[in-house]
Amino acid sequence: MAKITFSIGGVHPCDSKISRDCAIEVLPLPKTVYISMAQHLGAPAKPVVAVGDKVKAGQVIAEPGGFISAFVHSSVSGTVKSIAPRKDLAGNYMTHVEIEVEGDEWAEGIDLGDNLVTQIPEDRAFILDRIKSAGVVGLGGATFPTHVKLNPAPGSVAECLIINGAECEPYLTSDFRIMLERTKEIIVGAALMQKVLGGCRCVIGIEENKPEAISAMRKALSELGYANIEVLPLMKKYPQGGEKQLIDAVMHRQVKSGALPISEGAVVQNVATALAVYEAVQKNKPLVTNTLTVTGNCLPVEKQHNYLFRIGMPLSYIAEQAGGVPQEAAKIVSGGPMMGKAIANLDACTVKGSSSILYLSDESTRRKAESACIRCGKCAEACPMGLEPFLLRRLALAGKLDELEQNAVQDCIECGCCLYSCPAYIPLLDIIRQAKVQVMGVIRARAAAAKAAAEAAKAAAAEKK
Repeated sequence: MAKITFSIGGVHPCDSKISRDCAIEVLPLPKTVYISMAQHLGAPAKPVVAVGDKVKAGQVIAEPGGFISAFVHSSVSGTVKSIAPRKDLAGNYMTHVEIEVEGDEWAEGIDLGDNLVTQIPEDRAFILDRIKSAGVVGLGGATFPTHVKLNPAPGSVAECLIINGAECEPYLTSDFRIMLERTKEIIVGAALMQKVLGGCRCVIGIEENKPEAISAMRKALSELGYANIEVLPLMKKYPQGGEKQLIDAVMHRQVKSGALPISEGAVVQNVATALAVYEAVQKNKPLVTNTLTVTGNCLPVEKQHNYLFRIGMPLSYIAEQAGGVPQEAAKIVSGGPMMGKAIANLDACTVKGSSSILYLSDESTRRKAESACIRCGKCAEACPMGLEPFLLRRLALAGKLDELEQNAVQDCIECGCCLYSCPAYIPLLDIIRQAKVQVMGVIRARAAAAKAAAEAAKAAAAEKK
């Protein structure tokens, strides 16, 4: 049994990997796709197409809207029918490009062949530019633009590239399937990122409940022969796949409050991101496809699926392809049951980071009646960030934003360990999440005011001269 894990907190939910044996299936194209301009962390992309334009799969349809942003490409070939606000998974209106599908013609220069390309380009700038041009973002949940993460600020040195193959969320199996079915491509993608970072150590961390993936990765590594890359089995423990938790487990270092992983010499990327990097650099293919799991505790095994989808596919279309929404489903979730979000709108469409359509029964989603806090401290013991959720709740209910900031509410990764472990069934995560939004708003406003004051002082100094 693997003993390597993070040192603070964590819980052990049943992994429920019901769809682990379901091979990846390619979804047929729908009649229409709706591609969001806000499917990455940072500024939304800006459309560069107009209504009536003909586009091909892989063609740029939007450019980055800022430094932290990403290119967006068409996932299909067809005609742009509209560029307008449309509800996303959370029910918020975001600009989408609607494309009527007409065949499946791809842009020139994209290699759709199955041949494996293992030669790593020598030019690091070329690799980074390909990743940026392909619109690759982190596919482990945060969707942070990958080219930015792989280009740390001057003075920062990457000592270790950690490839996250933990997939610690219950039910989800799409990462597991690509580790079995696209093994060598993932390793080549890791080697490409390793090259960009200067050849640092690379560790592929996989939880011990995926022995087939561990074996497949090790076998492929021995055949490919890349230097300074290893597979590291990790204890099955949630949230093992958290960025800071992986750094703790692999490097035995803890990222300080408010600091970035690179401050400890670490860069963390997901296995799906590594696959996207391979396709971007070696095949010149933009990020227009990903893999998601259709699963849940109210679905029979024969209706569980792992699908290769294209961005912009309506969730209702995917649900229909998988056999329809089960009558027993009381809640439909995008992501896992611990950190995922309830889907407010099944007509919303897939984005680059989509990972699942999860159907949960009423029994598993119905919250038990909340009772008084018994001050047992189990929430604090479970918190992988070393926070005190019971205290944060009390401060949040009292509206004490300054004290919430002093007690690092902004460090909460919203993993749900506190809620999972609370014997009083207090909705700790909901309360802390709302408080975190308020505190982060205060922090941003303070930073903006400081920036404005500095610019005003600089302008005043220039006038005096």
